[in-house]
Parts: sequence; C-alpha cells; structure tokens
Amino acid sequence: MARIAFIGLGNMGGPMARNLLKAGHTVVGVDLAHAACAAHAAAGGTVAASAAEAVRAVDAVVTMLPVGRHVREVVLGEGGVLASAAPGTLLIDSSTIDVETARAVAAQAEAAGFPMVDAPVSGGTVGAEAATLTFMVGGPEEAFRRAEPLLQPMGRTIVHAGPSGSGQAAKICNNMIAGTTMIAVAEAFVLAERLGLDAQKLFDIASKSSGQCWSLTTYCPVPGPVPTSPANRDHKPGFAAALMWKDLKLAQQAAAATGAATPLGAQAAALYALFCGSGHGDLDFSGIVRMLRGEG
Repeated sequence: MARIAFIGLGNMGGPMARNLLKAGHTVVGVDLAHAACAAHAAAGGTVAASAAEAVRAVDAVVTMLPVGRHVREVVLGEGGVLASAAPGTLLIDSSTIDVETARAVAAQAEAAGFPMVDAPVSGGTVGAEAATLTFMVGGPEEAFRRAEPLLQPMGRTIVHAGPSGSGQAAKICNNMIAGTTMIAVAEAFVLAERLGLDAQKLFDIASKSSGQCWSLTTYCPVPGPVPTSPANRDHKPGFAAALMWKDLKLAQQAAAATGAATPLGAQAAALYALFCGSGHGDLDFSGIVRMLRGEG
C-alpha cells in the first residue's frame, strides 16, 4: 500500500481520497476548508497543516484544485510540492486546467526529478463517491504505469491519452461535447412540452433513435425518465453549471490558440455564461433547461 498526499479535499477530492483510504492506502490530506479536513479525518485519513507538511515522505501526491494558477502555486511555489517532497515522488494532478499550464508544470516537475501526469476526471460527484470516475491521463508511459494502480480505487475507466497535457485536452473536448449536447437535449424537451408531447414518450423514442446520447439517457434534464439524474433532485449537482462554464471557456481558449473552428462550443459557452450570470451557477449544468423554458 502507498502513502499518498491529497491536496484539495472538496466535493470531488474528498470522496476520491476516501476511496483511496478504503483501498488500504494511507492518505494525508490538506485543504483550506476546516469541514473538508474534518470529513477526511472522520473517514480515517490524516490531516496536515500545509501542503509542505503533507508531501513529506510520501510515495505520491494527488492534487485536485480549482484552476491552473492554484496548481502552479501548489506544485511550483515557495513551500510547494517540488520544494518539500523527495525527488522521485509521483505527482498526479486531477484538476481540470488549461493545457498550457499542465504542460508547463509537468516540464518543470520532470526537470526537477518528479514524474508527473495530468489526470482530470469525468463523472462528477456521483462518480467520485461511487469510484466510477473516468481518468484521462497525460504524461510519459512510465509515469502512467506508476499512477494507474493509484487511480484504480477511484475510477472505473483509466485511459492513457498521450504525453503531458493530453489528459487536459481530452477533458475539455469531452466536456464541450457534454455541454453542447445537454443544451440540444434540453431544447428538445422544451419544444416537446410546447407541442404537448409527454416527456417520457419523447425519452422512450429518442433514447432508441438517432437522438440517443449520454445527456439524454444518463443525465436527462427533466424529471422522470432517468430517476438518478439531477433533474429529480431539483437540479442539485452533480456537476455544477459554473464548472461546465469553466470547462467550455477552457475549450474556447484552446480553440483560439490552435485556430480550431468550434461554433457550437462557442454558443454553448455563451449560453452557460448567461445561465451562470443570472445566479444559477450552483445548479447542475442540466438545469440550463430552466433558462430555455424562460424560468428565472
């Protein structure tokens, strides 16, 4: 069993760390929120006062942080991971950040003797709790092989996407698909309502026809057809709309940098900007159906 430092014990990081504990690993956690640290301790984890303290004498460091600048600060900053951990410690960043930052941090880490992978996830808080996440991993083959057994207790699907930054590239492309298809599915249900077509009937037909997609069959934005979808919990996330907007913005930044044409992705980003700007960023991203209905 490994000794692992886990930095970032929030809605995603907390249950991921608990699944590592369940697998028998020793997990030293750190987070700015007292409640997150208390929950980690209650699950059997150890709590450190700082990242520098957490990463001493560990086999691996997992980070789950909000944005790229936080990853830079925690990994590269004064008193950060590179300054405090032993060279050779494996670094796994499961944050969702921009590809440029992922590649830059990995390059500096590897130059200092720290193998590193970017390993963002798909599956939301439900997948984090159930250990059914999908990990999209970027980095050298040897680092991936070291990371894979540590990712297995937290996820169901682990894919080596390519060199450093490839995991982040896969994540933003995947979420651009999820964001745009969710809007299309929500629009279809709103139109069906206006036409007097029962939501369950539309689901029964579209889920077996050319409209079939994850946003329909797993995450249906209206209550009823998929009992486990957030629509049945008043659109409590799940995966918050603010996080989807963040990922869509990352996709648009990457599209601009590479000259890729993503007109639907751009429109999806604009619609989620409106939805979040109207005060609904804390709802699940499937809750955008409310805006399309004209609610609020």
